[in-house]
Amino acid sequence: MSERPLDQVELDVLERPQDEESLDNPWKVVLYNDEEHTFDEVIRQLILALHCDHEKAFSLTLIVHQEGKAMVFEGAFESALREQSVLSEIELITEL
Repeated sequence: MSERPLDQVELDVLERPQDEESLDNPWKVVLYNDEEHTFDEVIRQLILALHCDHEKAFSLTLIVHQEGKAMVFEGAFESALREQSVLSEIELITEL
């Protein structure tokens, strides 16, 4: 493998076209099932993160429990990062 000057490598990164990981595209937060948290803990944290009602949080929790994971949020990068951060406060397993 031939080595390229560092400034050329940086230039390649800067000129890379926007792809599906662009900050403009919808981002998804996936919540995974675990054996550490109760239904009530997960529901409470979903309500805090998503500002949803108890019924919506319960439905999402049930999907996570039955299927092992569920997409709980889709939207702008900054919002998705915030939602994931709130869910992570009690060490729920998430993916952005």
